[in-house]
Amino acid sequence: MDPLNLPLDYTAIERILPHRYPFLLVDRITEFEVDKRIVGVKNVSLNERYLAHRPGERPVLPPTILTEAVAQVGAILILAKPENREKLIYIVGIEQVRYRRPAYPGDVVHIEVRVKRLRSRMGQLHGVAMANNKVVLDGRMTFALGPTT
Repeated sequence: MDPLNLPLDYTAIERILPHRYPFLLVDRITEFEVDKRIVGVKNVSLNERYLAHRPGERPVLPPTILTEAVAQVGAILILAKPENREKLIYIVGIEQVRYRRPAYPGDVVHIEVRVKRLRSRMGQLHGVAMANNKVVLDGRMTFALGPTT
C-alpha cells in the first residue's frame, strides 16, 4: 500500500497499525510527508465507552486517550515506511505534554505530528492536537522500533 495515496481511511490505517477496535483511535490520515510530518483525524463520538463524565456534567475525552491518539498518528508516520512495516513501535518517553482544554463528543480533533529527530531505530516526535481551531494537547514523544517477534 502506498502511504501517499491520501486520505487513508480506517481500513488503510489497520494495514499499518497493529491496533484494532476499540483501541484504534485514528479515523483518517489527511496529510503525509515522509520523514517529516503527518496529519490525522480523531472523531470524538458520544458512544465511546471511555468518555469521562459525572452525572450532570458534560462528557470529555480523557487526556490519556487523546495522548494515545497522538501517539498512533506518529506511529503511522514511522510504520508507513516500507522498511518499518514488519516492526513494532514502542513509545518509550512522553515529555512536556500539556493538556490545554478538553475535547468533547462531536469534536473533530486534528492531530499533527512532526519529526524532531529520526534515526534508524529511535526518534522523537512532536504532536499537536486541535479541536475547534484551539490546541487541546501538545507534547513530545520518544519512540523505539523493535522486531515483531
